[in-house]
Amino acid sequence: MEFEELEGDSQVALLVSRIGNNRLRDARRLPQGASAISILRMLRALEQIRRMRGGAQSHLMRCDDGYYYVVKFQNNPQHRRVLVNELLGTRLAARLGLPTVPVEIVAVSEELIRLTPDLAMEMPRSRIPCQPGLQFGSRYPGDPQQLTLHDFLPDEQLREVENLHDFAGMLVFDKWTCNTNGRQTVFFSDLGKAAEPAATRRYKAKMIDQGFCFNAGEWNFPDAPLRGLYARNRVYQGVTGMESFAPWMERLEKQMTERTLDEIARPIPPEWYADDYDALLALLEQLHRRRVRVPDLMLESKRCNRQPFPNWM
Repeated sequence: MEFEELEGDSQVALLVSRIGNNRLRDARRLPQGASAISILRMLRALEQIRRMRGGAQSHLMRCDDGYYYVVKFQNNPQHRRVLVNELLGTRLAARLGLPTVPVEIVAVSEELIRLTPDLAMEMPRSRIPCQPGLQFGSRYPGDPQQLTLHDFLPDEQLREVENLHDFAGMLVFDKWTCNTNGRQTVFFSDLGKAAEPAATRRYKAKMIDQGFCFNAGEWNFPDAPLRGLYARNRVYQGVTGMESFAPWMERLEKQMTERTLDEIARPIPPEWYADDYDALLALLEQLHRRRVRVPDLMLESKRCNRQPFPNWM
C-alpha cells in the first residue's frame, strides 16, 4: 500500500517503520520527554510549481501546510546524502542563530510524480522520473508569485543588506562543516516595500543550500582556506579581527554538544544515508571534535592571497 493511501496513525506507523524500529525502541537515544511519534514530522507535496536551477535539479512545490518548498529528491544527480546535509546543516545553522529558512521532510507520492511529467531528473542521455518517498524541503520565504529572490545584488544594495553581519557567522558554520561549495545566499525585500526604488529598498539575506557541507556525499573534511567564503569580500567589511566571529564561536563551543547533534540528526530518514547509521554517527563525532579547529581555519582564510577581510586589524 502506498503512503498517500494511508491516513493519520497509519502514516505515522509507516514512517516509524522506515526510520527503523530498533533505533526508536532504544529509549536511551531519545531526548528526555520525547516519544517516537513526537520526533516524526512530515509534510505532503500537493503540486509541482516549477523546476529550479542548480545541480541537484530541485523543484518548487506546494505542500499541505500552505507553504511552498524547494524540494530535493533522493535520486538527484549530486548524491543521496546531500539530503542529509541539507536537513542536518540547516538545522545546525539555525541553532547557531543564523538566518536560514525552515526545512522539513516532504513526502512526494508516486501518483503525483506520474501525473507531473516535469518531475524528472535530466541526465546526459536519459530522463529519469523523480523517486517517490521522503524528500528534503526548504521553505520558499514567501509566495513565489509575489516575492522575488535575488542571488546577486549590486554593491550599493549589498552594502545596505540589514543582516550583512551574519555572513561572518555563516563563515564560522561553513568552516566547521567544511562546506566545499561557495556560500549560497538569496536576498529579498519586504513585500510592503516593493514599490520603493531599488536604490532605497532594504534587503535581507537568507543562507541556503547546505548540500555540500561535509564535502557533499563523501562525508569528510578536506579543509582549504577559500572554502566556505562568500564570493564577494564586501560582506566581510565589518570583520576587524577574531572578535568579530565571537558570538557564533561561543555558541558553537557551548551549544553544539553531542546531545544536540544527536537530537537534530535523529529524524533523518535512513534511506537518505542508505541505512548506514554507523556512517552518520561517525559524521556527528567528527563534527563534535572539529569545533576546536574553527579558529585556526578562520586564520588560514585571513592569510590567503585573496585577503577576504579588508578591515582586519
